Amino acid sequence: MRSLDDIYEEYTFLEGDERYRLLIELGRELDAMPQALKTDATLVRGCSAAVWVYPTETGDAGNLHFLADSNAAITKGMVALVIAAVQDRPAAEVAAMDVTGALERFDLKNQLSSNRTQGVPNMIALVKEHAARLAAS
Repeated sequence: MRSLDDIYEEYTFLEGDERYRLLIELGRELDAMPQALKTDATLVRGCSAAVWVYPTETGDAGNLHFLADSNAAITKGMVALVIAAVQDRPAAEVAAMDVTGALERFDLKNQLSSNRTQGVPNMIALVKEHAARLAAS
């Protein structure tokens, strides 16, 4: 997965529909999420499309690696942006991170319709909740 900085660098050179295409491409780059993990427990509430987020730990350092999916292409790209901000970082770091602040530079509220962005805070909250739980254990 590309870093958030790399994504932003590309994003700044694009406009309108090209930015939508980039989001769709980012969604396609997410690791595949097995159907068995798409459950009520992994479903993000408050999104206009179905979104699932599942945390795993990688390595001895307790880094988080998220699997995520959505049934809507642009929403899946937005999930990919959230995941890019936190992927493969230590759980304690993710729990303390200002993910919303990290994504502000993309100005999603002005780039996308409000119903496309309404679930982003819920995605971020779920990611941080998982991170806090794993950091505490």
